[in-house]
Amino acid sequence: MEEITIIGSGAMALYFGGRLAAAGVKVQLLGTWEAGIEAVRRKGICLQEEDEMTAFPARAAREGSELAPVRLALVLVKSWQTKRAASQLASLLAPDGIALTLQNGLGNAEILRKALGEERTAQGVTTYGATLVGPGVVRPGGEGLITVPHHPGLVPLIRILKKSGLNVRETADLASLVWGKLAINVAINPLTALLEVKNGQLLDSPAAVEAMGLAASEAAAVAGKLGIQLAFEDPTREARAVAEATSSNVSSMLQDIRRGAPTEIEALCGEVHRRGDSIGLPTPINQLLYLLVKAKTDLIKDV
Repeated sequence: MEEITIIGSGAMALYFGGRLAAAGVKVQLLGTWEAGIEAVRRKGICLQEEDEMTAFPARAAREGSELAPVRLALVLVKSWQTKRAASQLASLLAPDGIALTLQNGLGNAEILRKALGEERTAQGVTTYGATLVGPGVVRPGGEGLITVPHHPGLVPLIRILKKSGLNVRETADLASLVWGKLAINVAINPLTALLEVKNGQLLDSPAAVEAMGLAASEAAAVAGKLGIQLAFEDPTREARAVAEATSSNVSSMLQDIRRGAPTEIEALCGEVHRRGDSIGLPTPINQLLYLLVKAKTDLIKDV
């Protein structure tokens, strides 16, 4: 039986784990969320679609020592957990293994490459989405796409993903997609978290739409200065289109805020601001969004 290890126990880890397990792939999760891991151990990964709940068997562990050497791994932890995941994989990943990160933001692949090496690390981009309903339970967010680079080590992983009915595409220009998704994320996620609204509700406010455009445009400008051409010409229009297409979605950052968990703001607006600063390009909107989300999470801790 084909086997894959997913690093994470949140929404995206459960979603991909459920899709893979449904196709007969042996899935094991490695995460730190005690309630989530225990729920999967007891009843498997549960996918909730409308009024129907389907459970799929999966192994779940909180310590890498509970698992055998890993050959194929999907890294789906939050960006602030990447260093811990990289450390775990350094002792788990087989010499001929590979870890594919589909995480949001910038900096994750660099952390993994430092721990695992270039040949055992690959970065991809996904437009699939999911909402965490509760420990071990996830609601799929509709169909999407996984885009990965040309990498010989990814061949068996791509085969398994496609076997599970997931849409996978290979590209020679992944940087364009990584920065394109980043531009959309900085436009939507921080504002939904600060305003506590669903993605589509941002479009009901001209001020929110203007802020979305400014944040996305700053990210696109930093990318351009770094020699990266995005796949779309108008960041504002693209951000609006994505917000409309995902109108009923609760962004992952808002989900984190509601759970009192750390957000990925460092890997999103924080990275745009830092990389812009390093090349002498001001990014005041991303800097402000970064500070406001950080302030909100700080104040929630004290409530």
